[in-house]
Amino acid sequence: MIPIRDTIPSRRRPAVTFAIITACALVFLVEEVVSPEALDRMMFTGGLVPALFTNPEWAGLSGLSHGPWNFLSYMFMHGGWMHLIGNMWFLWLFGDNVEDRLGRPRFLLFYLSCGVIAALAQFALTPGSRFPLVGASGAISGVMGAYFLLYPGARIVTVIPVFIFIQLVEVPAFVFLGIWFLLQFFSGTAEIAVSTGNSGGVAFWAHIGGFVAGMLLLRVFTPRRLPWQVA
Repeated sequence: MIPIRDTIPSRRRPAVTFAIITACALVFLVEEVVSPEALDRMMFTGGLVPALFTNPEWAGLSGLSHGPWNFLSYMFMHGGWMHLIGNMWFLWLFGDNVEDRLGRPRFLLFYLSCGVIAALAQFALTPGSRFPLVGASGAISGVMGAYFLLYPGARIVTVIPVFIFIQLVEVPAFVFLGIWFLLQFFSGTAEIAVSTGNSGGVAFWAHIGGFVAGMLLLRVFTPRRLPWQVA
């Protein structure tokens, strides 16, 4: 299923969502113009490599710098055009409405918090991995988790291929996001069953952790109306 748009119009320009997309695009342009050697080092120093934190001996031999900043910097880096476009499309689709509800400063803090928790979830499941975790999908999963609770009845216009035909179907948001979450969960569980975790691939547990974080943090970041405020 490929989402095209939702049916909830935003009330104001999603400035923070646009700024995040711009930042990710600019970082990716840098990735495109540097040498292969520089790109490799950029991925390992800007991405999150669990083994750099859990294996001091290997970290020392690698000569790679790492620190708490990796839990933020990783979410602005991407591993290819399709990785970037897919993530940014989902952020644009779901981010504007969540930003609308939370307000710009709260949305930025919410987004970054979800990204950090998503990284911690993947870190916990793959503590010995020597592959860099990069991409905004963990933070975006948090936005999707918030959307799931805020707009369950919204309609997601979705492309569904049926053999050689393309169908446009309006799917309720809670169905679309529910199916998406279950796919991440089953894929992540299957990966644990057949893998040691010390490999690359899709960071399913970052998606799961981000989505759950988005649902849990929504109440914390939702602005509370005072009794005399009216909509």
